[in-house]
Amino acid sequence: MGERVLLIGVYGMELVECGGALAANVAAGGESFATLMLCRERMRADVRKAAGVLGVQEPDFLGFRNGYVAVDEEHKRALVRVIRTVRPSIVITQDPEHSLADLDPDRRPAMTLILEALGLASREFAADDGLEPHPVPTIYYMTPSRPNCVVNIAPHWEQKCSAMDMLESQMEFSGRHWSEALAPGDAEALVPGFAEIGSDLERGRAVHRALDRAVHIYHGIGHHGHYTFAEAYRREGDFHLPTLVR
Repeated sequence: MGERVLLIGVYGMELVECGGALAANVAAGGESFATLMLCRERMRADVRKAAGVLGVQEPDFLGFRNGYVAVDEEHKRALVRVIRTVRPSIVITQDPEHSLADLDPDRRPAMTLILEALGLASREFAADDGLEPHPVPTIYYMTPSRPNCVVNIAPHWEQKCSAMDMLESQMEFSGRHWSEALAPGDAEALVPGFAEIGSDLERGRAVHRALDRAVHIYHGIGHHGHYTFAEAYRREGDFHLPTLVR
């Protein structure tokens, strides 16, 4: 049975990075939602296309300013409103440990803001918004430093890859970056025929496909797991089980 799953992301690509779990939830009869704090105007059309591939509801773009994310009333109200409107049973968001050392701007204040909003959504904060408080749901941290569970995404692997392909502005940026950052021999080892690929867009797609495949195999069958491709997560708090499970 599916859940109401809400991704609270900082940047647009996070929607695809946990796209396997979001797609699996939809396939199980649930609804998957996404709200993104910082997403460039050009990127938004790409993210909408990716969401359509994954079966995610129309993404909500909060329009925060790069470099100015703050743990203040305005930003808290915006996130609390999303949580109370969607009323998720599960929230997926960035990993606090990983975001602490991440040099992407805004990740550190964004993480504190997200945790504050999750706590405040069930309390009397911003009661004048006209929405009923919503209790803190189950939280999963994506791409964690220390995962404690994985999700089978093998049935949704090609769906996830197709969604990543939709992020054309990101793929172009990645293609330029890796063309400059990788030695020719290293690029060729990663993607055979890399030098012959004719555009930054296709170079970015090819490298992302190779990297994503490696990462998801590593967390799946590469760890002697039950799944060929798996997304790694860390669930906040203990697992509460009526009986032991395999």
